[in-house]
Amino acid sequence: MSQEDIDASKAPLIEHLIELRQRLMWSIAAILVMFVICFYFATDIYNILTVPYLRAAPNPDTVQMIFTAPQEWFFTQLKLALFGALFLAFPVIASQIYMFVAPGLYKNERGAFLPFLVATPILFLIGACLVYFLVMPMAMGFFLSQEQVAGAGKVAIQHLAKVSEYLGLIMILIFAFGLVFQLPVVLTLLGRAGLVSSEGLKQKRKYAIVGAFAAAAILTPPDPISQIGLALPTLLLYEVSILSVRLVERQRAEREAAREAEDAAA
Repeated sequence: MSQEDIDASKAPLIEHLIELRQRLMWSIAAILVMFVICFYFATDIYNILTVPYLRAAPNPDTVQMIFTAPQEWFFTQLKLALFGALFLAFPVIASQIYMFVAPGLYKNERGAFLPFLVATPILFLIGACLVYFLVMPMAMGFFLSQEQVAGAGKVAIQHLAKVSEYLGLIMILIFAFGLVFQLPVVLTLLGRAGLVSSEGLKQKRKYAIVGAFAAAAILTPPDPISQIGLALPTLLLYEVSILSVRLVERQRAEREAAREAEDAAA
């Protein structure tokens, strides 16, 4: 390769790096703006997140939470603001990713990529709603059932939650369920790339069952409600993924048949 060819190849690379920097700056700016907004409303957001706790508590009016270090509530608000900022800024981040990769895709590839970009936050939101409305109230009901009322020969055992630990628990569950709900998107993309097949996924179903319960044991607190609550939707999503990959294969076969028919006619 001559020096002229090397110099010519540098120009597109520099242009891509400049565009990448611009996309990153827009994404970071969106996160910072949402971070400031979420930090301002951090207490209100935290109160919304405590609703599953209140629903599970036998006496919601007497529920208290504590922080045991002077800086604990402040850092909890920072975590909460970052958590909300990443979620709210995702549409901007996704659009920047799409605008960066779209020029390198064919027209039909752009149309195929866009639905997955739209489905990702929707599926994450469905997973978060499952945690908020079902799994978290059931898990907190299980935890609070361990309390004990004082009596003859018995001491009172009462749960007094820390603000940081409760936020950590519900954030872990939301992220775990949100990530697991991306399974159809990931497997369908792999199916479009020809890396997995519906028949192969069916044959590996027994491994998927073991993997789902293993992932639930790692990603969720050590209580049966949270673990089963994550494992069962994972298995359901795996079956949905098989159907989605099968649909992709059918569409690919139809395109190849149409192309062969055009070639034969020509």
